[in-house]
Amino acid sequence: MLVPLSSQVQRRLQNQHLQTGFPGTSVPGPGRGDRRPGQPSRATPHDIATMQLCANKLDKKDFFGKSDPFLVFYRSNEDGTFTICHKTEVVKNTLNPVWQPFSIPVRVLCNGDYDRTVKIDVYDWDRDGSHDFIGEFTTSYRELSKAQNQFTVYEVLNPRKKCKKKKYVNSGTVTLLSFSVDSEFTFVDYIKGGTQLNFTVAIDFTASNGNPLQPTSLHYMSPYQLSAYAMALKAVGEIIQDYDSDKLFPAYGFGAKLPPEGRISHQFPLNNNDEDPNCVGIEGVLESYFQSLRTVQLYGPTYFAPVINLVARAAAKISDGSQYYVLLIITDGVISDMTQTKEAIVSASSLPMSIIIVGVGPAMFEAMEELDGDDVRVSSRGRYAERDIVQVDLTRERKSWSQKFVPFRDYVDRSGNQVLSMARLAKDVLAEIPEQLLSYMRTRDIQPRPPPPANPRPTPAPEHP
Repeated sequence: MLVPLSSQVQRRLQNQHLQTGFPGTSVPGPGRGDRRPGQPSRATPHDIATMQLCANKLDKKDFFGKSDPFLVFYRSNEDGTFTICHKTEVVKNTLNPVWQPFSIPVRVLCNGDYDRTVKIDVYDWDRDGSHDFIGEFTTSYRELSKAQNQFTVYEVLNPRKKCKKKKYVNSGTVTLLSFSVDSEFTFVDYIKGGTQLNFTVAIDFTASNGNPLQPTSLHYMSPYQLSAYAMALKAVGEIIQDYDSDKLFPAYGFGAKLPPEGRISHQFPLNNNDEDPNCVGIEGVLESYFQSLRTVQLYGPTYFAPVINLVARAAAKISDGSQYYVLLIITDGVISDMTQTKEAIVSASSLPMSIIIVGVGPAMFEAMEELDGDDVRVSSRGRYAERDIVQVDLTRERKSWSQKFVPFRDYVDRSGNQVLSMARLAKDVLAEIPEQLLSYMRTRDIQPRPPPPANPRPTPAPEHP
């Protein structure tokens, strides 16, 4: 049964923008439903385009193989510059790739101007980031929309090759296989309709964090300030709890030895209650976290898969759009079960859930890039993730839509202002949750439910003379 939203959240949804750290979730205007543009003029604010492309006979760039192609879409600006607005997944070792369908808001693609130039670059992916340029072509939203009735083929041209080689024809072709436009529901629509965000926390209790009794420990419980773990938890949790009506949050630890027998666990409840791991509010999570630090022994190794699978099992039980799960993992180091974690992510990519990973401490987190699904879709045993639910964000540049990795040190204010540090972290970590939720709803064709009617005020009794 859906529980009505709190009055606090209802008031926030009456504003044009949410003030809780979910940017870009404006309250939509009226008028929805499928719309297929025949002769488009201007895009409405919530139109979303879905398209699929393939390529043929692209240039070979890899010495020992073929190419690993991907596309980068750019929207033209009024000053003649271009802004990246989308990047496809990489299709490995082929000159004839077929990319998966993807959706993009029309306002992002062309700012509502159907004749605005859209430039598309074709690259060969390299692991070190020095991607090789294959070629480019330009189009517009108006031209793309013609693919509703026919395939549209574009020549991929490399200007440098064209200047150097007299017999140069092209560097391959890209074909637009399909294109459609629908009116897009917003994050606010689903929240108003009763969709609940279920927030779960998983905290790293491995020995690499240091003795919690020592000031050098990342878990040190100082009487004067919060630890990095507590700051990250408080920053994210205090915002997201407003979207969970019962304010009950499952909270787990991993990588610790538990009393009394010293069993190593990678998903122990912080409140020491296996039957009911829920904590009441973020303050309850913090209290249970501090209590666990006093009772368990920090150990190892660092395993993510058990807690991801735990939340995935809960998410798998509800697929009607009424619930969406957000798992926050806070860790200090490189994971030890990469293979199992990839398998867990691939399985979870079809479920209503997102994963946020916050890295604390001075460790080098580059190994997390293996989980980055922007360039190469995460795969396990030949099976690819249904949705891109992985992001490694080492430069604070926003890359994708479903899983974020954020090193906490990037958000620590130089002046030591903890409130400012927490606000910065929460804003960036939660910025993409709305789009993550929407991407799931779109793939399942789930529409928001009508908002529940407001409780009418009781009719006052007539006054007796």
